[in-house]
Amino acid sequence: MIVYATHAGGRYLPLAESLRIDSTTPRGLYVNLTNRCNCNCVFCLRGKKNMAANASLWLEREPTVDEVKAELDAAPWQVVKEVVFCGFGEPTIRLAELTELLAYVKKIRPNMSTRLNTNGLGELYHGREIAAEFENILDTASISLNAATAEKYFKLTRAVYGIKSFDAMLTFAEHMKAFVPHVVLTVVDKVTSPEEIAACRKICDERGLTLRVRPYEDS
Repeated sequence: MIVYATHAGGRYLPLAESLRIDSTTPRGLYVNLTNRCNCNCVFCLRGKKNMAANASLWLEREPTVDEVKAELDAAPWQVVKEVVFCGFGEPTIRLAELTELLAYVKKIRPNMSTRLNTNGLGELYHGREIAAEFENILDTASISLNAATAEKYFKLTRAVYGIKSFDAMLTFAEHMKAFVPHVVLTVVDKVTSPEEIAACRKICDERGLTLRVRPYEDS
């Protein structure tokens, strides 16, 4: 699926099926750009979740910008409250396409909220600062924190850049604060202990960021 909606129980559904279940409640419209990821998290659903063929986030190929725009043009905007770039891969790997599509959402729906779910390693991937490219097109950056130390972070994420990934992710969050209104760091419930969550909250408080504890979806 290129675009989809989420439902209770960790279900990812095509928009048409989502509307058949509930045609009135506002929901997020999720955009899936790539299967590629520069992490291999031990808890990631990529390797754990069996998905029906008609509701799979695994892409046979990466969609073009025009294909995504066509999906956005046909979206049921009357029930969309937010456009979220997410999927099973890391969206910032396709940075040029990502920013073009974020700008397109703001063009066709100027008041629509936009969010990016990211592992925060885009600057390592591209070898430069990229935060400024999200100015005026992104409302919320949700960045996976996962742990309170570099060692624990690397053990959980198995990021391809090694132990330096943790500091790079936090630096990216700091960069994003200058250009994006809302920057949120996230940890996953059940995967993260209460003590670790408290330590993560301290990191966020020190950097003026918000911590969100995401529910673990194992269905």
